[in-house]
Amino acid sequence: MEKSSKSPPRTARSNRPSWFLGAFFAVGVFWLFNFYDQYHLYFNRYTLCSSSKNIYTVDESNPRVECVSVTGDRITAVGSRREFTLSCNMIFSSPKINIIVKEESTLLDGINLELSSFTDAHAHIMLGGFMMGLPLAECKSVSEVIDRLKAYILAHPDIRDDRTRWVEGMGWDQTKWPGAKFPTAADLDSDPLLHGRPIVLRRVDSHARWVSLRVLELAGNLPPSIDGGLIVRDQNDKPTGIFIDNAQSLIPFPEWTESQLSDFFDITVKEALAHGVTSIHDAAAGPNDIALFKSKADQGNLPIRIYAMGNVESDEYWGSQIPRLINYGKHQRLNVRSVKLFTDGALGSWGAALLEPYTDKPDTVGLMRSTPEALSNLTKQFWKDGWQVNIHCIGDKANHVILDIFEDILKNGGNVTDWRPRIEHAQIFTPEDLVRIGKLGVIPSVQPTHALAWYLKARKGPKRIRGAYAYRTLLENSPQNVLPLGSDFPVESINPLFGFHAAVSRLSTEGKSPHGDGGWFPEERLTRLQTLKGMTLDPAYASFSEHELGSISPGKKADFVVLNKDIMTISFEDILRTQVSATVVDGKVMYGTL
Repeated sequence: MEKSSKSPPRTARSNRPSWFLGAFFAVGVFWLFNFYDQYHLYFNRYTLCSSSKNIYTVDESNPRVECVSVTGDRITAVGSRREFTLSCNMIFSSPKINIIVKEESTLLDGINLELSSFTDAHAHIMLGGFMMGLPLAECKSVSEVIDRLKAYILAHPDIRDDRTRWVEGMGWDQTKWPGAKFPTAADLDSDPLLHGRPIVLRRVDSHARWVSLRVLELAGNLPPSIDGGLIVRDQNDKPTGIFIDNAQSLIPFPEWTESQLSDFFDITVKEALAHGVTSIHDAAAGPNDIALFKSKADQGNLPIRIYAMGNVESDEYWGSQIPRLINYGKHQRLNVRSVKLFTDGALGSWGAALLEPYTDKPDTVGLMRSTPEALSNLTKQFWKDGWQVNIHCIGDKANHVILDIFEDILKNGGNVTDWRPRIEHAQIFTPEDLVRIGKLGVIPSVQPTHALAWYLKARKGPKRIRGAYAYRTLLENSPQNVLPLGSDFPVESINPLFGFHAAVSRLSTEGKSPHGDGGWFPEERLTRLQTLKGMTLDPAYASFSEHELGSISPGKKADFVVLNKDIMTISFEDILRTQVSATVVDGKVMYGTL
């Protein structure tokens, strides 16, 4: 019988060597990259020293030290230079440790002070980047806004040549203009270049929008009124073009795209790191914002820590629309475990809810954006589902209503240490509620630069003003001794040193106040240590991360900032001249140099 000339069929066994080699190679590559990450983490070791002990740790057990040592993403030791020198001499020949010693005599290199890095306890990441596109905060009149709009349109040919393109900006503040009156839609139609264009401009606090005549046309028939909002009308009952608080939902402006959100994020993060801010409590992050944060965290592209307060504008329970994320992402820098609710509006647009009429506008007591019943139902459900609840309250009525709701929960099963409810802004209280917030243990989250709005004192009157911006009282009444400080950027500057200056001096950046150079109600000034703690360890407590962040302590994350001046001792005016030399996150320099 003849032998077949055909080759025998290949079996699975005959493929095994190549399959095995491929798998071995894949595992090897994975191991190599993992080893590199661990190697890089372990050998990222260095020690910073200051012979003048200008390292402020915000750690009560060791408040001011000479040296701090970092290994990987952690602080491994703090102490004196002698201790570190002795330790390093034992392994001095090893390349594993890089000793960076900053002597008093080498201050010309720009290093003078090291602090735990700043946390902004209340800010708006996307709005911060958005406002940079067409900023209007420096405009001192309607005509200056018009000029800024014209320059913007001419600088963008795609908008210039297409009158259907939306023009959006932010930052105007009518209280800084002659007459301090709201502008109108007609103002935005007064120039031929602007005529007929859809224009939407957010007020500096985002609690009001100023729109053009074209936008009013697109909005169609408007309702006579809207709960929790106001359509400003003229003497003929015609809309003027100003929409306040909930009325803004009637404006048909386009939603931001994912690409726009990403650009806004990148702009804000770059600014934050340049000013020593490594963690931001984002006060009202919508589902699209959180989706972007999550995507960047997955990719390892989250350069700062984000504590996002989820928000959906609805009086119906929306907890299922927000993902719960704890130390999420490649670098574990994203947390979503809290929600943001709104009670009232803002003082600048007469929207803050007051118990008695405004002194300078006695026909109104402000706006409650939701009813007490709706707020109570939402707060209780979020508490039951394990969410921290942080609520915007500015006026004394708003604060009173929310303290009632928090008190009811805490007296019926709520544990304030486990829950840590917060009042965001906490601007105006009755004397009784200033005491009550402390007894309940509710955390007041405040923004020191807001207290510099001297013009608002006319809005509140001499009696009510005593319970406004009472930061020292709020801190002293706090059983946890915490007062998280934020900026509310882009309402105010992202630079935390502006807030530091405002908290310790109660003076404007020009060194003035209605009460003289001692500061506005100087008894409410914070000490420098209290202020530093309010920008580091207190926000960490308010975000359940006090064991990981907020102080330069062994075992905690190596997040810190190096400044070129000692803000703990220099004059008030020099605080505002201080620059960031380096910003470090997880032990890595993210801005500047060490």
